[in-house]
Amino acid sequence: MNWERLLSLRRQGDTEKRVRRLQDETRLGFEVDYDRIIFSSAFRSLQDKTQVVPMPIDVGSRKEFVHTRLTHSLEVSVVGRSLGRIAGRNLLRKHPHLKEQLGYRFNDFGAIVAAASLAHDIGNPPFGHSGEKAIGAFFQSGAGKRYQAELNAEEYQDLIDFEGNANGFKLLTESRNGVPGGLRLSYATLGAFMKYPKASLPKKPTNHISDKKFGFFQSEKGTFGTIAEELGLKKKDGNEPASWYRHPLTYLVEAADDICYTIIDFEDGINLGFISEDYALEYFIKLVKDTINTKKYNQMTNTSDRLSYLRALAINTLIHDAIRIFEENETAILQGDFDVALLDKSHYKAQIADIINVSISNIYQSQEVIEKELAGYKIIADILEIYTTALLRKKKGDATNYDNLLIKTLPTQYQDHSKTTYELLLSASCFVASLSDSAAVNIHNKLMGRQL
Repeated sequence: MNWERLLSLRRQGDTEKRVRRLQDETRLGFEVDYDRIIFSSAFRSLQDKTQVVPMPIDVGSRKEFVHTRLTHSLEVSVVGRSLGRIAGRNLLRKHPHLKEQLGYRFNDFGAIVAAASLAHDIGNPPFGHSGEKAIGAFFQSGAGKRYQAELNAEEYQDLIDFEGNANGFKLLTESRNGVPGGLRLSYATLGAFMKYPKASLPKKPTNHISDKKFGFFQSEKGTFGTIAEELGLKKKDGNEPASWYRHPLTYLVEAADDICYTIIDFEDGINLGFISEDYALEYFIKLVKDTINTKKYNQMTNTSDRLSYLRALAINTLIHDAIRIFEENETAILQGDFDVALLDKSHYKAQIADIINVSISNIYQSQEVIEKELAGYKIIADILEIYTTALLRKKKGDATNYDNLLIKTLPTQYQDHSKTTYELLLSASCFVASLSDSAAVNIHNKLMGRQL
């Protein structure tokens, strides 16, 4: 892989090459990507999607702030921008022709990583981490299992392993009436967004980080193939018909996400009382002991001020460590030979593991989170059962009046019953995934006859 192709400004539908040195510096193509994502309806819905802890949270007489998918995504984009800019500055020094001949600037790298980071959770279903599993469970062991005989192996795998990353790519690229190419983002940003550039089968063929999950449904296989060819992504050897190695900047997007959920989920746990303040501060101090200004820290009497100071130091520490790893392994990354996440090679791996382990036991497995996820399983299964039944009956010509009424409640793009069985089932799944937590609860109440 080479950087000139990896930094492609091309968008779906372009008939001419976009040249970096001819770009308007006041509104670069990569910055347009960020704008298009942040103004999209799919991104706005993240404000009411659970990150880890469900909303609302009341502690005593005060309502506490807790991160949603939206606030998490904004923070990941900020960290991603820093990672991209630092990496870009260093890459331009190492590969001066990118700047001198082609016109690229370090901000380009920051803009690409920031945009991809902003979108990284855009396809995630409601109800936190269990949302994907709930959709998959419906088709693997629930009422949706009856459709297996009508699907090929790849199509069925898309559904039983429903993946937010693949749904995100679909949202960003899928054409609709009058909207060809979806958001029409640059191929560089779409490439950096793709954490797992492979189809759903074969499942986890290797231990390479890019094979951990899948990144596009069968319906978008051709679209990603076109993008991968333009970017010059390295195709994997063997009998995998739709599998590539990652765009190098994807490692920075992943690092930004890893940094934020490690540090900020932990901070949420402290603020909500799931984790003891003294205990938590001790864990943070272990991570930043080489950079902390002890005098400044001891002058702070407010716990939240101390926590904010340590959080900023921790994020900065992990940013520079991630950059070190990226630079040391650039050649291996370009060749597809770097098979783990950047932070897996961190000097602070032990400290990160300690923090994550505490978060798992005290936050991710807390009663509030478990109860939300349990409710989510039931709500998602019920909505999928009702809508898939109606759509498939309509397709076969035996829809009831109730089915027809149900279909009319779907957004227009989900009402087309002329699609294949796979397309209808995937469309219904993507509709459910698009719902915010509150919208899913509201629809479920109406369908169950509990609300007019």
